[in-house]
Amino acid sequence: MKSVLDTRPIFHHRDAAIRGHVFCSFLALVLQKELDHRLQKASHGFEWADIKQDLCSLQEKTMEDKGRKLTIRTEYKGTCGKVFQAVGVALPPAIRETSWRICGGYRIICGAKNFLSVSIYLK
Repeated sequence: MKSVLDTRPIFHHRDAAIRGHVFCSFLALVLQKELDHRLQKASHGFEWADIKQDLCSLQEKTMEDKGRKLTIRTEYKGTCGKVFQAVGVALPPAIRETSWRICGGYRIICGAKNFLSVSIYLK
């Protein structure tokens, strides 16, 4: 069984890159531990590998149809629903109408009504 703290060599040549890597690794560990704590509090004993696999299968795509912009997401599988519930995040509807906005050279997709989803794409 792999440990949460498994290590492997990293090959950065600048101090800033090393500090950034260590910071991101530490932040990921803190977030994972917080998620584990919230899942335990909700009496869920999911394996980390299952959580990652189920979250990776959750995707969304925005498309235009007859002048309307729609965002469609995949159905959630396995642990997804309970993981989102444990952290207090509502899953967006499977199909929702969205609008485009241009802001500072980026295209931002904003969800409508009760759920707000913001995705940023480069021009």
